[in-house]
Amino acid sequence: MKKYIAEGVGTMMLTLVACGIAVTSGVDLVATSLAFGLVIVAAAYSIGNVSGCHINPAVSIALLVAGKMTTKECIRYIISQVIGAFVGSLLLALVLGGFSNLGANGLGGGTSIWIALVVEVILTFIFTTTILGVTDKKENGHATGIVIGLTLALVHLFGLPFTGTSVNPARSLAPAVLQGGSAFCNVWIFIVAPIAGAVLAGLFYKYVLKEK
Repeated sequence: MKKYIAEGVGTMMLTLVACGIAVTSGVDLVATSLAFGLVIVAAAYSIGNVSGCHINPAVSIALLVAGKMTTKECIRYIISQVIGAFVGSLLLALVLGGFSNLGANGLGGGTSIWIALVVEVILTFIFTTTILGVTDKKENGHATGIVIGLTLALVHLFGLPFTGTSVNPARSLAPAVLQGGSAFCNVWIFIVAPIAGAVLAGLFYKYVLKEK
């Protein structure tokens, strides 16, 4: 149970703080990217020893496909993450005084649905492949949180102009549901594409990167 509570709290931190900075900074490219990356670093060194600090259904799915966790455990992780994301978004709405803008993902100017899908699949693949690779060796233990945080910041730097960068279905679902409107209409993109990217990363790790 400690693992699932930790995952919920970690995802709440991500949704509240990182999405909050995205909103209050006007989605400033550098500030928003650093916010998501730094929250991951903070979470990794606080809850990582309890749950592994997935705080993202895509990460849990990648680990499932790679053979690093069971289906039952993965489902429980995802439920905890989604609950945590909704709590974080509700807290953000309380702080901001409304539900009009909670940092939901959306299509950037001129970005089509197909481009958004491709961008999210690729960025999620990069992010989750990095996680699978860096956590594969015990000697990387002290640097794992920093590497993962910097990678999340990196994919945000690229993806923000196109999709606002999701690579995390829980982080996208909660703000979209509570914010409503076009954010809710497009949220399926930010659920389907990260899951697809995570599955590809899990298969890539299992059949190409994994040491036998």
